[in-house]
Amino acid sequence: MKNLLTDIAGVRVGHADDAKLASGVTAVVFDAPVVAAIDVRGGGPGTREGALLDVANTVEKIDAIALAGGSAFGLEAGGGVQAWLAEHGRGFAVRGAIIPIVPGAIMFDLLNGGDKAWGRFPPYRDLAYTAAAAAATNFALGSVGAGLGATTANFKGGIGSASAATQGGVRVAALAVVNAVGTVTVGDGPWFWAAPFEIGGEYGGRGLPASFTPDMLTARLKGGAAATAIENTTLAVVVTDAVLNKPQAKRLAMIAQTGFARAIYPVHAPLDGDVLFAAATGEKPIDPLAGLTELGMVAANVVARAIARGVYTAAALPFPGALPSWKARFG
Repeated sequence: MKNLLTDIAGVRVGHADDAKLASGVTAVVFDAPVVAAIDVRGGGPGTREGALLDVANTVEKIDAIALAGGSAFGLEAGGGVQAWLAEHGRGFAVRGAIIPIVPGAIMFDLLNGGDKAWGRFPPYRDLAYTAAAAAATNFALGSVGAGLGATTANFKGGIGSASAATQGGVRVAALAVVNAVGTVTVGDGPWFWAAPFEIGGEYGGRGLPASFTPDMLTARLKGGAAATAIENTTLAVVVTDAVLNKPQAKRLAMIAQTGFARAIYPVHAPLDGDVLFAAATGEKPIDPLAGLTELGMVAANVVARAIARGVYTAAALPFPGALPSWKARFG
């Protein structure tokens, strides 16, 4: 296992970004349609096809997921991934029509120093097409794709990923775009809130501080008193090779999103747009009660690890006043 989302067979990830823009897109492309659901906990989300993923609605499977910067402008990324899928004959068949199903979510990176004067139309559709075309089983972490412009309250954010398996061998993996209003580290130190779940020093092996001081537990918010509900979001995609129906995928998404709380402080605030997608490729049957509970537990740990890796692997943007990276400070 590569400790990536693509440790689940049939999943590929591609990035496309623009250094001048300081923003980008990440496409998660499935080789075959997968059962999927969504869980939204943040107070300021931006999503595409979120209603389609509701358990009460008819379409059960999706073809890809588009994650983008650009705030609401980035919602066009879904169309770029959709265009690439359509060219390859992928989609939901309605008699003679083929419609690729591409949910997505966006995060705010419009004030990170990049040049957002893109003219009449934003570039996210074209970036998304490029990301989908580049999707592969190996992909970069850190300041790439949708995570290029991501930030947290004190360090540069980015793309992180992690994977694990249950005791019965069911795999689950996560990819996160970390752009939180809070912190992923304990205070301004080198310790990650997700330290108890770390495997093999994947984000520095620093553990937790020997003791906690009141200053460490003081909320640090991106933007301080001027923080707004549209400026921050952590996005995550969790994929498993378990056999799940749509309500079970929804439950997996709900349990897995507790991983946000293990890695970000504070989280699920009115100042965040936190969104998690859960998808199942349907290879391995599990017990619908105990098995799904264990899978959710492992998924939450994997999400927490992916979030920490997103900050650990990030690089600072080359603009005056840009936030430092964790590695520049502690690496």
